[in-house]
Amino acid sequence: MRVMGLDVGTATIGVAVSDELGYTAQGVEVIRRTGLKTDLERLGELARAYQVESVVVGIPRNMNGTYGPAAEEVRRFAQEIKKRLGLPLYEEDERLTTVAAERALLEADLSRRRRRQVVDQVAAVLILQSFLQRRRQKG
Repeated sequence: MRVMGLDVGTATIGVAVSDELGYTAQGVEVIRRTGLKTDLERLGELARAYQVESVVVGIPRNMNGTYGPAAEEVRRFAQEIKKRLGLPLYEEDERLTTVAAERALLEADLSRRRRRQVVDQVAAVLILQSFLQRRRQKG
C-alpha cells in the first residue's frame, strides 16, 4: 500500500512516496506552487503514477503544540487534496522536520543552492517516514 507524504508550504510542496509495503519513504519531487488547480493536477498525476492509496500531510504546529494560521491554511489545502484525489488523508505533526532536513543536507555537504532545491522534498520524506513508523508500531 503506497502512501504519499507532503510538506506543504506557501511556495512549494515537497513530495515523498512510500515503497509498496509501506516501510520506507523516498523523495519524489518539489512542486513549485503556481495555483490551486495546477498544484492539485500535479499531485493527482503523481498519485496515479505511483498508485498511492492514501496521503499524509504535514501540519505545522507551534512548539507548545497549538495550531496557528499556517496550520489552518495547510488544512484547507489538505481538504482540497482529499476532494480532488478521493483518497484517505492523514495529518502528521511536522514540527522541526524542515530543521532536521536542513541538518541532514548540511551533513551531506550539499551546496546552499542545492539544499534550497531539495529541503522540502527531504522534509516530506521525514513526515512520511514518521507516519509509516507510527503505523507499524500500532500494528
